Amino acid sequence: MSDTPAPSKVESARADLEATLDAIEEKLNVPKRLDELTDTVKASYEKNPLPWIIGAAAAAVAVVGVIAWAILSDDD
Repeated sequence: MSDTPAPSKVESARADLEATLDAIEEKLNVPKRLDELTDTVKASYEKNPLPWIIGAAAAAVAVVGVIAWAILSDDD
């Protein structure tokens, strides 16, 4: 008996490795993930825009506040 694996085991291992690498490539596909995130956000906004509007207004107020603080603060 030899220690070399049977061809079916090698082929099975290769197929498993290929499937694993394909899954990793799929998860690391940034443009595809970004498209999915964009679709999710659009669907969420279309379903209920109020939280998005409130969040955008809060972010704008925070940015204006930081700018005003930077301009008006005493930097002696």
